[in-house]
Amino acid sequence: MKIDLNKLVDIRNKSVTYEFEILDKLTAGIVLTGTEIKSIRQQKVNVQDSFCQFKGSELYLVNLHIGIYKEGTYNNHIPKRERKLLLKKSEIKKWKGKMEEKGLTIVLTRLFINESGRCKVEIALSRGKKLHDKREKIRESDLKRELSKNLE
Repeated sequence: MKIDLNKLVDIRNKSVTYEFEILDKLTAGIVLTGTEIKSIRQQKVNVQDSFCQFKGSELYLVNLHIGIYKEGTYNNHIPKRERKLLLKKSEIKKWKGKMEEKGLTIVLTRLFINESGRCKVEIALSRGKKLHDKREKIRESDLKRELSKNLE
């Protein structure tokens, strides 16, 4: 029985929902080299602290660490290089306008390989939460946990 490795790759950035309030989401393609996609299939990826920034009329993913491919010789990639995202011009223009608002950022929420074997990223337009917002969320989750215990 052969296991399809493409279906196993689904890397999520769990800290995003805790630190940011998500306003909008998009799925985008990403420009990768050969050794990068092989490392992603081996799940040698760290999505913590990765974010997007505009350079001209293009959107780049910054601070995404893709580990070095063991069998890649001199053709190996740079682990933390900036990677271009593949989006429609209308989507880029819409998000660039929203980014001009104060306090908004674009963060990576998920990296996965779709059914056709292409690597995709899910990015979110988000606003940073204040400390009291985080406390409120912790308080709500504690209440839900206690209520579920009392019902059992």
